[in-house]
Amino acid sequence: MAEKKEIIIVSVGGSLIFPNEIDIEFLKRLKELILRQLGKNRKFVIICGGGKICRRYQEAANKIMNLSKEDTDWLGIHVTRVNANLVRSVFLDVSKEEVISDPNKKVEFDKILIACGWKPGCSTDNDAVMLAKTFGIKKIVNLTNIDYIYDKDPREFKDAKPIKSTSWKEFRKILPKDWKPGLNSPFDPVAAREAEKLDIEIASINGTNLNNFENYLDGLDFIGTVVK
Repeated sequence: MAEKKEIIIVSVGGSLIFPNEIDIEFLKRLKELILRQLGKNRKFVIICGGGKICRRYQEAANKIMNLSKEDTDWLGIHVTRVNANLVRSVFLDVSKEEVISDPNKKVEFDKILIACGWKPGCSTDNDAVMLAKTFGIKKIVNLTNIDYIYDKDPREFKDAKPIKSTSWKEFRKILPKDWKPGLNSPFDPVAAREAEKLDIEIASINGTNLNNFENYLDGLDFIGTVVK
């Protein structure tokens, strides 16, 4: 009987896929890394976020029409679906044919499963946590565009300090109380509460340094923030 494969859940921030335009080099390098890791008896669930381009759509629409939270959310969800279909195209030769949206649906797959946003009121952070629950996984990798999570926004506060390791209880103190469409936060506060309840560990890693991401996967020293 073949050895059971380890499932890795990776949440890829939309700002890595589309920082200002589609980052083709990032997608190429991500594919090369994942293909190497498939040879180590692993398989991957990759969920794609919306990022900056998502917020641009939401802001543009709301300048013309005062959209409800639900309609604003749907715009962001559709952006994640476009991003996810792009990533599935990149992994076309090794991925499951469908992009899944419902994180509660356990889908059988051999190598790579691509996921996107689900429904209003539910961010891709929250979807990643639900996917972890569905597949019985206790760790999620959150690929962002910064090296660490900080105790406050480093773009606004020069004295912001990086957090290398923390508990969910402490981490939640720096998060907003509620989630709203387009929220720019280190992690969805609703997802954080659920991850704490399920005892799930999150590693937040800068996806622009994929060698560092691979170090994490291989159990080597890496730069990033671990919340557990």
